[in-house]
Amino acid sequence: MSADAGGVGARTGPIALQFLLLSVLAVGGVNAVTPEIHRQVVEVSHWMSGREFSELFAVAQATPGPNMLIATVVGWRVGGVLGAVVATVCMCGPSSLIVFTVSRAWDRFRDRPWRKVVQAGMAPVVVGLIGSSGYLLAKGAAADWRGVLVVCASAALIWRTRLNPLWMLAGAAVLGVAGVV
Repeated sequence: MSADAGGVGARTGPIALQFLLLSVLAVGGVNAVTPEIHRQVVEVSHWMSGREFSELFAVAQATPGPNMLIATVVGWRVGGVLGAVVATVCMCGPSSLIVFTVSRAWDRFRDRPWRKVVQAGMAPVVVGLIGSSGYLLAKGAAADWRGVLVVCASAALIWRTRLNPLWMLAGAAVLGVAGVV
């Protein structure tokens, strides 16, 4: 589906709403809400396939810049340049205001025991959310046995070595260009 199918302007409103809501929930960064982005754009709105989403995620991660670029590339894919701008502003704006406000108040309570409890409780939540992102992306990328093999090999290399994940992206790109996956 092309970015202008169904009217770019008709999609900017839903894009704005999705990313405004997700921005508020993005505790731990955009990777924590990647499963919900996937659910909204693939399963609910049917703006792209799971494979397309995984490919866009790979491009966003390989591109220099912040992790939130997935919002930008999804916005671009769904609504063109205007969709990219809307998704980026809506993903960054609310969360930036919340972080600014909370960090000022959070600093005032640095010696309170409840603050340490809240911080300790947030860590497993964020790790779980990011783990679910990885699962969804792997599921979308592994369309056949070769894709599953690439996903498993990449995960094993990242887990057992100190190799930069970009090497796995480069290797997968070579396999893709060669027609292996």
